[in-house]
Amino acid sequence: MLRRCLLTRFRHRIVGTALIATLAATAVLPNPAVGQGSPPAAQAPAAQAPAAQAPAAQAPAAKQPTAAPTPANNPPAPANGQAAPAAKPAAPKAPTSEALQTLRDRLDTIKADLEAREKAITGPNVGAGDLTRARDGLDPLADRLRSIIDLLGPRLEAARERLTQIGPKPKEGEESEEVARERAEREQAVNDIDGTQRLAKSLLVQSDQIVDQISNRRRAAFTRGLFERSSSLLTPDLWMRVGADIPRDISSLKSGFDDTVSLFRRNGNLWNLLVLGLALGLSVALYFGRRNIAPALGRRDINVTNPSRRAKLLGAWRVLLLGTLPALAGSYAVYYALDVTELLPARFLPVASTILGGIAFIAFVEATADALLAVNKPAWRPAPVSDAAAWRITALAVSIAVVITVSKSTEALNSAIYAALPISIATRGIGAISAALLLAIGLHRFADTAEKEEECFGPYVGTETSSNIGGPLRLLGWVAVAVIAVAPLVGYVAFSAFVVDQLIWSASILVLLWLLIVSADVLIGGSLCEDTRIATTLQANTGLRKRSLNQIAVLATGFSRVLLIAVAALLALAPWGLDSTDIFSSIRTAFFGFKVGDVTISLSAIAFGVGILVLGVFITRGVQRWLENTYLPATDLDAGLRNSISTVAGYVGFLLALALAFSYLGLSLEKLTIVAGALSVGIGFGLQSIVNNFVSGLLLLWERPIRVGDQVLIGDSEGIVRRISVRSTEIQTFDRSAVIVPNSNLISGIVKNRVRGDRTGRVIISVNVLRSKDPVAAAEMMVACAKAHPDVLKEPAPRVVFKKIGDPFLEFELIAMVVDVNLGQKVQSDLNFSVFKALADAEFIPPMGPASSFITVQGLEPVRDALGQIAHAVGSPAAQVIAPPAPPRSQSEERAADDTPSSDSKEAPRRPTGASQDVSLRRHG
Repeated sequence: MLRRCLLTRFRHRIVGTALIATLAATAVLPNPAVGQGSPPAAQAPAAQAPAAQAPAAQAPAAKQPTAAPTPANNPPAPANGQAAPAAKPAAPKAPTSEALQTLRDRLDTIKADLEAREKAITGPNVGAGDLTRARDGLDPLADRLRSIIDLLGPRLEAARERLTQIGPKPKEGEESEEVARERAEREQAVNDIDGTQRLAKSLLVQSDQIVDQISNRRRAAFTRGLFERSSSLLTPDLWMRVGADIPRDISSLKSGFDDTVSLFRRNGNLWNLLVLGLALGLSVALYFGRRNIAPALGRRDINVTNPSRRAKLLGAWRVLLLGTLPALAGSYAVYYALDVTELLPARFLPVASTILGGIAFIAFVEATADALLAVNKPAWRPAPVSDAAAWRITALAVSIAVVITVSKSTEALNSAIYAALPISIATRGIGAISAALLLAIGLHRFADTAEKEEECFGPYVGTETSSNIGGPLRLLGWVAVAVIAVAPLVGYVAFSAFVVDQLIWSASILVLLWLLIVSADVLIGGSLCEDTRIATTLQANTGLRKRSLNQIAVLATGFSRVLLIAVAALLALAPWGLDSTDIFSSIRTAFFGFKVGDVTISLSAIAFGVGILVLGVFITRGVQRWLENTYLPATDLDAGLRNSISTVAGYVGFLLALALAFSYLGLSLEKLTIVAGALSVGIGFGLQSIVNNFVSGLLLLWERPIRVGDQVLIGDSEGIVRRISVRSTEIQTFDRSAVIVPNSNLISGIVKNRVRGDRTGRVIISVNVLRSKDPVAAAEMMVACAKAHPDVLKEPAPRVVFKKIGDPFLEFELIAMVVDVNLGQKVQSDLNFSVFKALADAEFIPPMGPASSFITVQGLEPVRDALGQIAHAVGSPAAQVIAPPAPPRSQSEERAADDTPSSDSKEAPRRPTGASQDVSLRRHG
């Protein structure tokens, strides 16, 4: 690489020397082109542009100037024999700026690096390590290229603007020498900057191509290794070769054992033995503490029968961490001691690492099962499974972990002793089939065991399950068993082993993901939603309401869920040959901008644009409130004009914020004009109604004259607004019917909103009181009934309106304001009951019934007397048949009836009339 860089710089220096010599010769010697009016200085940048664009084109450019002096040394004589006119002095070449030259040197270095990386990955025998080394460091190079491109963009625009100000060369006439020299310098500056930027863009494309090549090679290698077919386990030839290779592998194993013994004797000094002994003792102590002390530290008391969900999850995390971390620490301590003391050959270190890692993995599986399933403590079980299912899942998980550990340790041992290929194939296949067999046994135990006897001929009744494991999950397990078991039998041993590894890996990730999501919901959401110390502290210090804290809790739990699921997806895809560098590079590209054609889409730009819009709207609302509450009330303007000024200020502020957001996103007014023109054509062809409803919907959503939950009256329909969209509004009536109203009707029509300002409502109750009663006392009793109701507002206080002085009643109206308009009918019914009871107990309402029972007829006294005589003439038997017999009266009652004064003339006509009415009603029954 260093040699190539030196050669490139040497070629640059040769080209520069040749260009300087050519320009000097052109300036001294006459040139035929000068007589034609074209200055040679204008041609020099054009000849030099290819050399600045790509170093690969520098060799032809270097040859071209060397041949240029040939016609200059032998100029042709003029046809008329006269001497040629004197040549104009050539414009001197403007030197390249130091900053631009520094950028070119950086680009040359980056180009050499990219060429070396591209050459490293194009060879026939490229391994995973070569691809990794070629991929490392490409993102910083791409970032440097992007920064150079962004840096040169404004410079290039400024240089082009300066060149445009001079204008093109006039076709007729000659221009001054200063203008020509200035144009040449500016053209050279534009060409230099443009060539440098083009080179940076080409190198950026080259880096992206290298990334794509590396990704494609990785996927191809992964697919080739995954689906590489080997000998089938059912092939007799495989087992014959295994039998033939076993003696050699046993000899290799014995040789490795001898090497280990000799190395142990050579390096087994007191210090190394002490370090290894301490590591083994620490590991044993940690494993012993994990098995015996950690359950007590988990603080899951078996006597507690109903712990909270928060306590269950905290106990599960304690059990998981206390059961996993000591095992990991003990395994790492032993491996570190073996590595440092060099008591084990280097080729057997992976074997020790696999065995120790397998033991830690078994401990992790046991701790996870104990934390989530809690076989002996069902009250502390976070997972919703039965006792039998918990025991079976624990046994199945631990058994599969043991099988996987043994299989991986055997594979590592085969690699350490350089075992023959048939033995490696056989051991991997046997390990995969063993895992499939254990999984099949576990799934069979999860099958339905409790069956119901059919007591009658009827439809099939499903059996109860004793495992609480769903059918789709068991079906997926059986599919995995079939794939794992069949693949080694047909020769795809690597694919079978990969499926086993991926199944274990995915199951572990899903279990931890479930535990993390539930913990986030309970710990984060529960801490903010419930009346906890954290929620109370936030409410006291920040002034947030409980509803705001609930919203923050929902957003926080949702964000944590998305983040956890994304991380779990990346971890699950890691074994599939997907590099995390490529993933983060793609995420960064999507966030900071990617191009689709000529359009650059950047999530960060969109986020900042939305932030600018929100900030502008917030400032606009603040200005509006200042105008409405502070400035405009201090003026002499009327209320309507003040409202118009505030509204116009709001619209202007919103449009300014929108324009700033669009300018940040790079959307010019020309593009918006094109879009508006296209929309106007569509509107002209019959979209007026749709656009009218759309704009009306936007107005409803923005101005919010009608909100979701408001009680509105539109024509004959009254109900609650359930949903407002950009085209229509859905209103649910009180009979649970849905009314769809176009938004244009709500904007242009008359709408009665009962809860526009607030949700308070008014209840009016009409009450009739006997004319002989005190109206003030009646009004006080009605007001007291209203004030006693909990849903009636204290301010404004309930009041009574004296409507009419009638005969025989006084008409009143009780007016009360309720806290919610939806409670109007309930409050009205309650007040009717209470007012009636209060007035009836005070005898302000007659017990006879409504006012229609009292009939006052004037001038019918003769008719009354005649009817009375007819009644007496008919006799008492008929009256006794029609009317029920009167109860016997005592002597005092008869005496009181006889002593009734004749002056009581008002009640006398009413009694016969009432009796006659009673008789007629009974007759018509």
